[in-house]
Amino acid sequence: MIREALAKLAGREDLTEGEMIAAMTEVTRGEATSAQVGAFLMALRLKGVTAGELAGAGRALRSLAPSIRAGAPLVAIDRDEINVDQETMAAFAASEGAGTSTFNVSTATAFAVAACGAKVVRHGLRAVAPVCGSADVLAALGVEPDLTPSAVEDCLEAVGVGFFYEPLFHSTLKHVVGPRRELGLRTIFNLFGPLANPAGARHHFVGVGARESPRVLAEALLALGTERALVVHGEDGLDEITVCGATRVAEVRDGAIREYTVSPEEFGLSRAGPGDIAGGDARENAAIVRAVLGGEPGPRRDMVLVNAGAALYVAGLAPGLPEGIRRAREGLDSGAALAKLEALAERTQRLSHGWFREA
Repeated sequence: MIREALAKLAGREDLTEGEMIAAMTEVTRGEATSAQVGAFLMALRLKGVTAGELAGAGRALRSLAPSIRAGAPLVAIDRDEINVDQETMAAFAASEGAGTSTFNVSTATAFAVAACGAKVVRHGLRAVAPVCGSADVLAALGVEPDLTPSAVEDCLEAVGVGFFYEPLFHSTLKHVVGPRRELGLRTIFNLFGPLANPAGARHHFVGVGARESPRVLAEALLALGTERALVVHGEDGLDEITVCGATRVAEVRDGAIREYTVSPEEFGLSRAGPGDIAGGDARENAAIVRAVLGGEPGPRRDMVLVNAGAALYVAGLAPGLPEGIRRAREGLDSGAALAKLEALAERTQRLSHGWFREA
């Protein structure tokens, strides 16, 4: 199938969802050569990835990953994956090489959302310096990210937060590591990570770093059976709802997609500058996350409030973003969000030291 797919892509033809499933299955099972994988990724990049191709890739990867059981209300909070290359480093210019351009907003958001009664699943990995990935900051916060599927299920049940460390849940991706590294460019693998979340969540809050991505990713989520989703892109380049300007949103609801923009002023929040939400390395970002969850005021807290409010809306725990922000504020001010972090750190440390027996 990989040769047939390459022939179509060379003619700038789109693959059907079924063709993408077959081709991606060959790629992730190691049945394609490195040359074929590199050509496949570059051909998709040059042609432009469609929603059907993304959905097919997501289905293929989901079928190869262990499944996770999680109760409701369940919401997946994910981000597309950033390559540290010439193309994407522009988004981190504010950091001047000293870590990510922002602190780990989505990680802090997960605890704020869990404090309001949702079960939150996140899907990520460690990053290549100078970027600080979600696994990096979690480790600096005392949370062990490298857990087995059963241990993640335990965390979801006991704490309400589960983190899927990508290399453990998607071990088949080892077959594309070499070609991706050699290409050094964003490919379809950067974009479909949120589609491959192994919890089977039907409610998604997804951030993307490319301006053209919200619509196509929303269409792919809809094709995969998602009930509700917000796919967001800050016009300042952030893969979050930003407080530094407007944010483009593609909303999946009731079987349709609606696109619109939001701004911080709509929710009573002050507009900030990039330096106000800046982050650093894992240790610095961990200190920022802990301070925000502990109630520290300012633009960083506002970033967490607006993103947590959106996730609560998607999860069905708030009728709109304003009410979601109010609930998130209560979760931070009461100390419940910080308590979720401390509970997850304690539980994952116990699990990682063998106090949990695999079923």
